[in-house]
Amino acid sequence: MKYVKDLKEGDRVSDIYLCKHKQSAVTKNGKAYENVILQDKTGTMDAKVWEPNSAGIEEFEALDYIEVCGEVNSFMGALQVNVKRVRVCREGEYDPANYLPVSHKNVEEMYGELLGYIERIENPYLKKLLEAFFVKDENFIRIFRKSSAAKTMHHGFVGGLLEHTLSVTKLCEYLCGVYPLLKKDLLLTAAMFHDIGKTREISLFPENDYTDDGQLLGHIVMGCEMIGEKIADIEGFPPVLASELKHCILTHHGEYEYGSPKKPALFEAVALNMADNTDAKLEMMNEIFSAATDTGWLGYNRVFESNLRGTRLE
Repeated sequence: MKYVKDLKEGDRVSDIYLCKHKQSAVTKNGKAYENVILQDKTGTMDAKVWEPNSAGIEEFEALDYIEVCGEVNSFMGALQVNVKRVRVCREGEYDPANYLPVSHKNVEEMYGELLGYIERIENPYLKKLLEAFFVKDENFIRIFRKSSAAKTMHHGFVGGLLEHTLSVTKLCEYLCGVYPLLKKDLLLTAAMFHDIGKTREISLFPENDYTDDGQLLGHIVMGCEMIGEKIADIEGFPPVLASELKHCILTHHGEYEYGSPKKPALFEAVALNMADNTDAKLEMMNEIFSAATDTGWLGYNRVFESNLRGTRLE
């Protein structure tokens, strides 16, 4: 199998891919065609079915595994597949593991590291709350370990939510060493909880799409609700501590325009926002440069509002 990351202009394609997305469209001349996104574990690529009603194109839908025959060409600087034939594949013809993007890091090891942070939390209420999710709630653990941290922006792969959460927790631990006024237990707990709402906001792969509640409520609000539900079961949980923790969750995007219901008012909330933004932005950079085909200027990027240049090997 030739993976998406290895495809280049002029290549002939005859392989099985996951149809991540399919949408009917019409050219300026009124001719119907299909916009398709092909996916494997290395990434995605746009594809066009210019003759959707031809004999060589079987009926298929999003999330079908399809055998695609066509040619890779370049359009406005981006590669896409010009599809000539499509066949829907039967179960057993493909290994789903080849089509789901996964973390390059070991999930078991990352989860073990996260549990190690929980073991070192000294505040009994925060520790009991963390254990209620990450130790005792088997359904939450199963989903959390498989979840992505986003659809496309950063850590958009199986295990991405765990990888991002652990990275943010490590950054917060470093900040606690530099700024002793930070309440370490509160900040590390907030770091481990900050994105748990994404287990309900985004469905698991292969869909990896927003749920109805994800669209209506968002992960920040849902994460705060999830924490509130568990806190209600912990007798004597200090109300002020509960509010401080919820505040950190509600403000971790930092600005109203980035989806925060509130702006940070606590030292720990500011630190969490900085750590979250740092890991998200650097992972975006990492994914952009890893996917680049050269080390020159890559063009304008709307997230960073800059023309980015690929890293050069000295």
